[in-house]
Amino acid sequence: MAGTAALAAAPRVMAAAEPGPDVLRIDPAPRFELSPYLYMQFMEPLGTTDGSVEAAWDHSHDQWRRDVVEVTRELAPPMLRWGGIFTDYYRWREGVGPRDERPPMLNLLWGGIESNQVGTVELIDFCRQVSAEPLICVNFESDGRQRFVRAKGSVRTADAREAAAWVAYCNQANHAERRAHGHVATLPVKYWQIGNETSYDKQGFDMETAATKTVAFARAMRHSDPDIKLIAWGDSGWAPRMREVAGEHVQFLAFHAMFNPDTKEPVLQGELYRRDPAATWEVLMKAWEVSDGKIRRVRESLGGHPFPLAMTECHFAIPGRHRCDVLSTWAAGVSYARILNNHQRHGDCLKIATAADFCGTRWQVNAVMIPTPGGKSYLMPVARIMQLYRHHCGTRALAVQRAPEGLDVVASRQGTTVFLHVVNTRRSRAIMAQMHVDGMIVKGGRVFEMAEDPMIEVSHLNSDTVMKTLEKTLPAGALWEFPAASVSAVELEVG
Repeated sequence: MAGTAALAAAPRVMAAAEPGPDVLRIDPAPRFELSPYLYMQFMEPLGTTDGSVEAAWDHSHDQWRRDVVEVTRELAPPMLRWGGIFTDYYRWREGVGPRDERPPMLNLLWGGIESNQVGTVELIDFCRQVSAEPLICVNFESDGRQRFVRAKGSVRTADAREAAAWVAYCNQANHAERRAHGHVATLPVKYWQIGNETSYDKQGFDMETAATKTVAFARAMRHSDPDIKLIAWGDSGWAPRMREVAGEHVQFLAFHAMFNPDTKEPVLQGELYRRDPAATWEVLMKAWEVSDGKIRRVRESLGGHPFPLAMTECHFAIPGRHRCDVLSTWAAGVSYARILNNHQRHGDCLKIATAADFCGTRWQVNAVMIPTPGGKSYLMPVARIMQLYRHHCGTRALAVQRAPEGLDVVASRQGTTVFLHVVNTRRSRAIMAQMHVDGMIVKGGRVFEMAEDPMIEVSHLNSDTVMKTLEKTLPAGALWEFPAASVSAVELEVG
């Protein structure tokens, strides 16, 4: 791909579509139930690499930063996961009880010191404030990684008994330790993950060991609360064996999808994307295929067995500054929309999914950026798409029978409302579509539209003025022009 185009961003062209609108046709018959957790986020203390938890906490007032809470309410994640490789050396009891007695800990992977001022109680408090379901990843004997077992004489690994004790602390009504800490009411956590990226490290557990230990952890944790939902690790070809050994003890199999969609051409790396907007757009519009390939490999490994899947981490992994600057562009936002559309297409088995890290101070893969030491937190392009889709989505998936060329469309329904998520993959051409629902009359509707020049980048300087959602009324006849490089959520009232 050429890298010699002018540095100036390509102008957004709002030319009319070719004559004669094509039909966007929907079958209203429900296909499968969509999980409410397809737009989750995950929080992992990232130390000196990308201040996240510590940056989001107001140490002066012992509370979450108000700007972080407010912007997360706008994002409205249905689920928030505490975990990542951090849990390989996390001892949960260090993060409960009186604050002045909580010992700081080394962040062995991400660098620096974690204060442990944010622990179980604070996590649950945050989830309550933003109406998110908590998901906790436990220390799974350090996933077998010996480098995380000890640090400066401190034992950092934890067994099934410690995981079970954590479940009890949160969920048992009369738990003495929690009550002694001043929390009479339970801190209910229904979803728990056993193992994180266990298969990614040759120095960690092998598949058979991990499967056997998963059963032991599941039994111990369910003894503390038989109603919890458990997630086991199933990536790297482990899914079939994990289902065979531990399937009766767990409800989901987890995998992750961190990917670089441009392995042959460097256009996305560093600042090169600014030099060739057309090439950048072309690569980003195909990025969903890389993610789709990962999902399909996990699905196909199960041989058609409909075991629920949980993509508990997912994001771009592009070389360059801040993982990586191109992800602040609207072009990336449109790319993310295609990825989320693909998640919905796999919604018959994909029941938990994300497309970003949750929050931080510099990584562009975050959903929420936190300016430090102060300022107003803001949503990245991926978060704006997740927010749009999250607020305009049905509970049952529908089939898209036909769509105009250039439009990436998925559909869902709740009652008499049909929801469409529409991505115009054309960088410089609008597309006209006549929306039609088989056997039904479209009585009216609304369009929630986001459209920008693809090279516009969001930052703390312009977060209130760019990548805004505009609400518009659908005219009679359900004929609509989707702007170039746009993402829209359409609500059709049918009868």
